Amino acid sequence: MASKKTHQSVQQFKEFVKLHPKLVQEVRKGNKEWQEVFEDWYLLGENDEVWKQYREDHIEEEQTAEKKTDIMSQVLAAVKNMDINTVNHHISNMSNTISTIQGLFDQFGLSKGSRQSSSNGNQHPFSFRKD
Repeated sequence: MASKKTHQSVQQFKEFVKLHPKLVQEVRKGNKEWQEVFEDWYLLGENDEVWKQYREDHIEEEQTAEKKTDIMSQVLAAVKNMDINTVNHHISNMSNTISTIQGLFDQFGLSKGSRQSSSNGNQHPFSFRKD
């Protein structure tokens, strides 16, 4: 039965460490040892003021993650509220408008292909005359 309590406390400590990523950095740098951190956690508890300095990065990460999920939920809500027939109608109107504009360009000779063919056919870079 004592081993189950130890196991539960170890699991709780692992969750605590996940919430305080700077603790991992401190241990990896050699400033602290896991045994020391575990003993402090066990004696002081999770809500002690000592742990706030190790939690700052995680809070910022949580806030950015919440913002990302908030944006995704807004996008999904907008997609759910779309009417497919209305979207299809607007796309069709846009396609017709683009076709009309292309027809006007062709009619007035403003298209890229018509400029090149007319400039090459009508004008010569050198004019030769007979004497």
